[in-house]
Amino acid sequence: MTLTAEHTETDTRERILVVAERLFRELGYQKTTVGDIAKALRMSPANVYRFFDSKKAIHEGVARILMGEVEDVARAILVKPGPATPRLRELLTTIHRMNSERFVGDSKLHEMVEIAMEESWEVCVAHMQTIVEAIGGVIAQGAASGEFEVTDVPLAAMCTCQAMLGYFHPQMIAQAMNKPGKPHAEIEQMIDFLLAGLGSRSRK
Repeated sequence: MTLTAEHTETDTRERILVVAERLFRELGYQKTTVGDIAKALRMSPANVYRFFDSKKAIHEGVARILMGEVEDVARAILVKPGPATPRLRELLTTIHRMNSERFVGDSKLHEMVEIAMEESWEVCVAHMQTIVEAIGGVIAQGAASGEFEVTDVPLAAMCTCQAMLGYFHPQMIAQAMNKPGKPHAEIEQMIDFLLAGLGSRSRK
């Protein structure tokens, strides 16, 4: 296959995913068909199937893009200069904000997340591994500088991520929003607690 052909195929795959995401947002994942996607692209369903063998594969591609945007921001915070404590706080609050705005605030995208949890769990696992790695990277930097008192960075990163699950997981965020009377620590309170556990000398 020539480079030009490869480039064209990549462009077509990306176009399919862009249109699919738009339709998933407008119609919902369940109501959107491969035929709808093909029609919006002015191509045949058979042509769409040349690039994705199923609607599920298209869904996984869209999910990877959306989750990848969160991962890109997480990596950017990881490589920012400055003390680890405010960067870890920024990382945790940013993931929560992005997931709340994109997946909880938008009912159609929330439907996508629910289906991803059921049908494309491996995509979700890969995403969480990337997030844990970003958290671990900031913790490792803090440990190296003496800012954190941590001896087992991977364990600290895993525990931090699990403690933040209620603020990261779209379904759990939605549940907390729908039950305002239910006991639930504010995100800043949870982050303060975690920073104390990491031995941070500066909670700001």
